Amino acid sequence: MKLLESTRFEAINSALTIQTGDSTIFGRIESYSCKMAGNDKQLYKRFVTPDTPSSDLQALSPPQTFMDMSPFFGRGSYSGDEGVTLCDTISRKTLFYLVATLNSAFEPDYDFSDAKSHEFSKEPSIQLIMNHIDSNLSAVASDQYKNLQIPLWTTIDDEIQLNDCDIYSYNPDLNSDPFSEPGCLWSFNYFFYNKKMKRIVFFTCRAVNPNTSCTSDFAMEEDDNFF
Repeated sequence: MKLLESTRFEAINSALTIQTGDSTIFGRIESYSCKMAGNDKQLYKRFVTPDTPSSDLQALSPPQTFMDMSPFFGRGSYSGDEGVTLCDTISRKTLFYLVATLNSAFEPDYDFSDAKSHEFSKEPSIQLIMNHIDSNLSAVASDQYKNLQIPLWTTIDDEIQLNDCDIYSYNPDLNSDPFSEPGCLWSFNYFFYNKKMKRIVFFTCRAVNPNTSCTSDFAMEEDDNFF
């Protein structure tokens, strides 16, 4: 995946470091072209082989926005090998794009090459995701986020055309989650994928309790390199 430089995103990212009395928010938005770069070709061969074409469908977990609803959510849902209720599907090629985006966003600290489809979800609507993100950030940052909210979504929409996007979330187990260390109150990882534009905007964010140690090498490097 090729990172697309954006001065507008850089400005938003600077504003997404928000210090409050109870916590600190670290947010980052990046745009990627679905163009193979670096080790992408080797990773792609693991996802797509002559025996498993790129159109082959993989099962996803239920939407993150509905995780607190009834376990019977989703007609035709079923349980996968990991005992997780699955419903929507994703092509191997699109799954590759999501995994490659994670690798690009968090390299060299994390390798997501072995991520499984059930660690991802397809979200039902952009409005639900916007509401979820706004709610999380407003609860912590209040007026500071209020001033950022409209510019943030306007910038993302200009970059990716939100109404034309499929939205995915990454919901890993504790061993795979970059933000699972002590002190992290909550986190989210969303992908806005515009198939026509062959582009993904990745929005990752976490809230950290400053009174609890959350000083992994990744956390310190992220603070130095991205904000």
